[in-house]
Amino acid sequence: MIQEELLGMRPTEYLSDTTAAFSEFDSQIAEEFGYQVTQNAGWLNSMFEVPLFDGPSLVSLLFRFAINLLVSWLLVQFCYYRKSRRLDYYVTFMLFSSTMFLLIFLLDNVKLQIGLTLGLFAIFGVIRYRTETVPIREMTYLFVIIGLAVINGLAMTVSFTELMVANALLLLLTFCIENINLKHRSTKVILYEKIDNIVPERRKELIEDIEKRTGLKIDDLEIGHIDFLRDVAFIKLHYTLDKGKTNSIDTYTKIKDMGGEV
Repeated sequence: MIQEELLGMRPTEYLSDTTAAFSEFDSQIAEEFGYQVTQNAGWLNSMFEVPLFDGPSLVSLLFRFAINLLVSWLLVQFCYYRKSRRLDYYVTFMLFSSTMFLLIFLLDNVKLQIGLTLGLFAIFGVIRYRTETVPIREMTYLFVIIGLAVINGLAMTVSFTELMVANALLLLLTFCIENINLKHRSTKVILYEKIDNIVPERRKELIEDIEKRTGLKIDDLEIGHIDFLRDVAFIKLHYTLDKGKTNSIDTYTKIKDMGGEV
């Protein structure tokens, strides 16, 4: 009977009845019962499977990138470079910050798991350049730069005001710590050839001789390995630098330790 009725219908009548039957279709109800409902997107979206243009996401990317770039520049320019004057690390920090931010932001946009993001953070956080051992201060700034990129790239659930306050707090903390006038006690390892002065009875003469030859005010010293065949001994010096001064190569004893060739 149903087949006869369908055969007796004209095409226009069949299409009108079919449209009327599905006119009240609710996609939300279908999704509640476990059915996946797809909408007919444009040919460009179906080809690339991503939106060709997403205005809100683009605005968020540009705004967050500007915040991250500005805070990173302030941190590097007025906290790090003001004392270190290392242009190589200046460029490294700025490029690393921008690259890390874009990587984190885009990974979050494509909804990859947070575990992968934290894994990348851990990998970049333990970087050691083969040509040069990165000093502690530079490694600390590298960690701060990575932290800023992660905060600005992943903090999607907080307001822009909270995001800017978090960046300002980290920037202010770094600036205050860098400007505290504290004396830095450093160490230096030397190879001393006047082996007769290393005995405890001649400790005062040993310190005076080292101070005269190095120009350092020695606070304390330790005597290490003694080579009686060559009449030399390794001595570790403890001395205090002037306020705001640091020495990143105190313990280097070979040219290759500083990234050069022997």
